[in-house]
Amino acid sequence: MTPPCLRGAAAALLLALACTPAMAEATFATRSLTVDTALKAATAALEACRKGGYQVGVAITDRAGVLQVYLRDRYAGAHTVEMAANKAWTAASFRLSTAELAAQTQPGAPAAAIRQLPRVAALGGGLPIEAGGSTLAGIGVSGAPGGEADEACARAGVEAIRLDIEL
Repeated sequence: MTPPCLRGAAAALLLALACTPAMAEATFATRSLTVDTALKAATAALEACRKGGYQVGVAITDRAGVLQVYLRDRYAGAHTVEMAANKAWTAASFRLSTAELAAQTQPGAPAAAIRQLPRVAALGGGLPIEAGGSTLAGIGVSGAPGGEADEACARAGVEAIRLDIEL
């Protein structure tokens, strides 16, 4: 005969084992940038643009596209606030660079209607920030002369934190 205390322990163990797979399927874990890391990336992007002679705005969103950090240089245009945030949102949301999205959504392309969605910025300057096979955030830069220059500054921001975010 099994003592009552062992029966209770065995039942608890069986219950725990039975619930573990269901719980594992009901939740998931994600990685996000700390505010310090996001600020480091934004500062590096801003500095890269300054070195090029550009006054820009830089936005970092979390992986869901929620604004985490925004920096605007003294003479950056007023439009850079919304545009940088939308580029970061687009990069995080679609998990690809905004320049790639622009190429894939040209008029007449199967995905052209994506450009009509609110907040979609289909022009260069936004990059997803990725590490370990997942998207952690998005970075968007606005105000340099053209999407390629914006993207180069955004890339400098990502590279500034590369060692911090790699697994």
